[in-house]
Amino acid sequence: MRVLFLADVIGSPGRSALKILSSLSNELGIDFCIANGENAAGGFGLTRAVAEELFSLGVHVITSGNHLWDRQGASELVAEEPRVLRPANYPPDVPGLGAGVFRARNGKKIAVLNLLGRVFMKNLDCPFRCADEAVKGLKSETPIIIVDMHAEATSEKVAMAWFLDGRVSAVVGTHTHVQTADERILPNGTGCITDAGMTGPFDSVIGIDKEVAIKRFLSQTPVRLVPAKLDVRINGVILDVEPASGVCSRIERLSMPADATGEK
Repeated sequence: MRVLFLADVIGSPGRSALKILSSLSNELGIDFCIANGENAAGGFGLTRAVAEELFSLGVHVITSGNHLWDRQGASELVAEEPRVLRPANYPPDVPGLGAGVFRARNGKKIAVLNLLGRVFMKNLDCPFRCADEAVKGLKSETPIIIVDMHAEATSEKVAMAWFLDGRVSAVVGTHTHVQTADERILPNGTGCITDAGMTGPFDSVIGIDKEVAIKRFLSQTPVRLVPAKLDVRINGVILDVEPASGVCSRIERLSMPADATGEK
C-alpha cells in the first residue's frame, strides 16, 4: 500500500500546486493521500471551502495543528467533517476528532492520528499518553496507522517516533515548514521523518512574504503576515506499507516544483 503525505499546504499557492495531485497520484500509484492543511486558507487556518477544495484535488484526509482555529467556523468544520482532524490531545470537550479510520483507493482500511507537541507550544494534554491510548483503539481496526506529529522541537518528534516504533506505520513530523533529511525506518518497522516540509512558496520565510517577515523581525511590532507567491514547490513523503502487518518498507522524501500564482 502506498501513502502520500503532503507537508503543510500554504495558502492558494500551495493549493494551486496540488492541481497536479490527481495525475501525480496515478503516476506514483498512490492509494491514500494525507495533507496537513492548517495553513491552507490564506496562510493561516482552514475554512470549509478550502477543505472542500483540497478534497476535490485528491486529498483524502486533512490533518492540522495549532493554527487550525485561526479562521471563523473552524469548530463547526471539525465537528461536522470527520475527514478534517484536529490534534487528538486537545481537551476532550473540544469539537472534532483527533483520529479516524478511512478506506484507501485499494479498499484497505487506514488510520490517521493527529497529535500536537508541547515543547515551545501550548501546554496541552500529553501527546505521548494520548497516542498510547489512541493507537490501542485504532489497532483493533487496522494495522496501518499514520501519525502526524505537529511539533516545534525535533527532539519531541523523534521521541514520538521511537515511542511508537512497531505500533504504527509511520510518524511524520510537521509544523516547521522545512523538510529534513532524516527519513528512516526504525528497527521495529515504523517509518519516520522529523519534518515533511512545506507545499507552498519557497521565495519566502517559511511561506510568508519575506519583506513582511523581515519587517516584523526588525520592528518587533504586529505586522499582518501574508503568504508569498513565487517558487512554489510540493513537499512530502511517500510511504510504502505492508497491508497485513502495517510495517513501513520504504519512506522517500518528495520535493518537486509546481506552478502556482496568486493568493486569496
